[in-house]
Amino acid sequence: MAPVTPVVTPVGPAPRRARGWRIARNVALGLFAAVFAVWLILFVTKGRFLKHTFESIVGRLTHREVKVAGDFQLYFAPLQIKFAAQGLSISNLGWASQPYLFRAESLDSRIAPLSLLFGTRRFYWLTLTNGAIDLEWLPDHSANTWTFSDKKGGKPFPFPRIDRATVTGTTVRYRDPRLRLLADMRIDPIRSTDARIGDAVGVTGRGLIRGTPFAMAAKLLSPNQTVARGQNQLVLTARTNGNVVDVTGTLPSLAAFEGVPLQTRARGRDLSTLLAVIGVVIPRTRDYHLKAQLVQQGPQYRFTHLSGTFGDSDVAGVLTITNGTRLHLDSTLTTRRLDIVDAAPFIGYNPDIVATQGAQAAAAATGAAPQRLLPDAALPVATMRRFDADLKWRIAAVRSRRVPISDVDLTLALKEGRLALSPMSFAMARGNVAADVVFDTRQRPAADRYDIRLAPTPMGRLLAGWGVAEAGTTGIVKGRIQLSGRGDSVHDSLASTHGRIAFVLPAGSMWTRNAQLSELDIGVFVQKMFEKELKEPVQINCGLIGFTVRSGVAAADPILIDTSKNVITGRGGFSFRNETVDLAVRADGKQFSLFSGQSPVGIGGTFAHPSLAVISPQLLARAGAGLGLAVVATPLAGILAFVDVGDAKAAACGPVLAGADARAQRTTKGKPRTDVGNGTPAKSGDGGETKAQRKKFLGIF
Repeated sequence: MAPVTPVVTPVGPAPRRARGWRIARNVALGLFAAVFAVWLILFVTKGRFLKHTFESIVGRLTHREVKVAGDFQLYFAPLQIKFAAQGLSISNLGWASQPYLFRAESLDSRIAPLSLLFGTRRFYWLTLTNGAIDLEWLPDHSANTWTFSDKKGGKPFPFPRIDRATVTGTTVRYRDPRLRLLADMRIDPIRSTDARIGDAVGVTGRGLIRGTPFAMAAKLLSPNQTVARGQNQLVLTARTNGNVVDVTGTLPSLAAFEGVPLQTRARGRDLSTLLAVIGVVIPRTRDYHLKAQLVQQGPQYRFTHLSGTFGDSDVAGVLTITNGTRLHLDSTLTTRRLDIVDAAPFIGYNPDIVATQGAQAAAAATGAAPQRLLPDAALPVATMRRFDADLKWRIAAVRSRRVPISDVDLTLALKEGRLALSPMSFAMARGNVAADVVFDTRQRPAADRYDIRLAPTPMGRLLAGWGVAEAGTTGIVKGRIQLSGRGDSVHDSLASTHGRIAFVLPAGSMWTRNAQLSELDIGVFVQKMFEKELKEPVQINCGLIGFTVRSGVAAADPILIDTSKNVITGRGGFSFRNETVDLAVRADGKQFSLFSGQSPVGIGGTFAHPSLAVISPQLLARAGAGLGLAVVATPLAGILAFVDVGDAKAAACGPVLAGADARAQRTTKGKPRTDVGNGTPAKSGDGGETKAQRKKFLGIF
């Protein structure tokens, strides 16, 4: 029997494709049915059953506790995701001062589904009612409350795009312990349609910065781009302590300020009150207007292209404020012209009072006694210890009525309460002055040191404001002031000083012009020492005006000027304590003269009101003696009382030019001089002082 061969029916490609389509169709129908079922369940239930799931998932993603106190909805309606929550809250981190990062009475929105998976989150519309946002920094700026990460520098919350929005009753609280800043702001109601909010979104608020209240108002002038995280034109105005600060700039996003150039302008009556807000102390100023570009980078706030005016002076340069462990200022400034009134605050005067009432009234305003010029304004010791500073300041010219000052080059260093103006130099009447001044407030009271050097300077230019003529004056003067004392004000510091003051006059001439006799004038003084009107310049061989200072009292040590015809000597001194002056200067002739008063010229009064006195007891005694001789003898005999025999001993110029004290002074024959002060107040009869006057000069009474 033959074998049976099975019949195999071939299966072609068409049946295989049909089976694949059926499988795909069934899968698609299953997925659609599942999605539809989910959609239907969510639509019917409004997704309310997802409330706890939402709280759990969002809480893990944000590292916060998320709660919905009221109704919750999350579903497709129909192709958009509707998210609504009543009483939504997101907790703050444990270190924050407020319990919640975000709270809202009501939030209702429509979200583009695919934007949750790709690209920027997109809200078709959003309604937010009575929201509250709290933004805080740690003191070291290592973390903040709106960066949802446990790591430093974590990724901040991405701001979504919102096509339409209605925002009412929403507030923002911002706290920065490093700046000691707390601001409470309210967002103006927002109404937007078709992704257009309008011309601006406004924010108003109040707060405290370092305990000082302020008010602010800000606007975003391009809110449509803001909503889409585009270019945000910010305009902000803040007011505090009578100061107004305007800030404008373009932000890449709402919370992005770091590294962004912002244009700033500040104006007010006193710049010191503005800087006091951040704990920085500077001398008081008059009205100011300043502008600069501000860039914040970490703890640094750098003001570049700074320029403006304060009072009648100008300023430009760079300022960097570093808000680190200690507040530090670093600045380089230039000034074309500094008005002397605007420099008054550097020694404690109120410049407004100086400008309107004078230096004496300004000193009185600091608590100084009547007739005093030195201010009693105390250094702000406590505040000076809170911050450090480094300043380099160049001033081209100082506008002054009396002495021309220019080319000021000042370096200031403040570190932990030690303030040093060193080096400091300036040109004064074609001469150079160099100084080193230190106020060390780490010692109580402050330990103060003054070292001021005057390079050779033409007297004609230096004393031009006091009646000395430049033409015909060839003399120069050089000197040094070295003092040290203790005190927290200029007056207290100088009133306790010890040291020496010496001004040396090498050979030269001095000529004075006619001057008013109503005020103390060097030109008038010289005329009174010799003749009412000088017919020719005074020829100076050498001269020394020296004082030894003990406990704030300066005594002549010596005053000795040798001229071609006279030897000028002086006794007495002045006091920094009560600012009195009691000097007697006399000129003894080297040649025989029939008519010579041989009478000292007294300089008295106070620093504020000095005076000249020519009629001295010696002159009156000579007049009485002359009258007696005329009565008992002949009228010609009366002249003998005014005869100067010309026995003045010329000075050896070596010790004079060396600035030596009185004990080292000699005549040209090498003998010690007995006609000059020795660093102590003059005795009665030497220079016209009485015992009572000496006591008053010493400040005993």
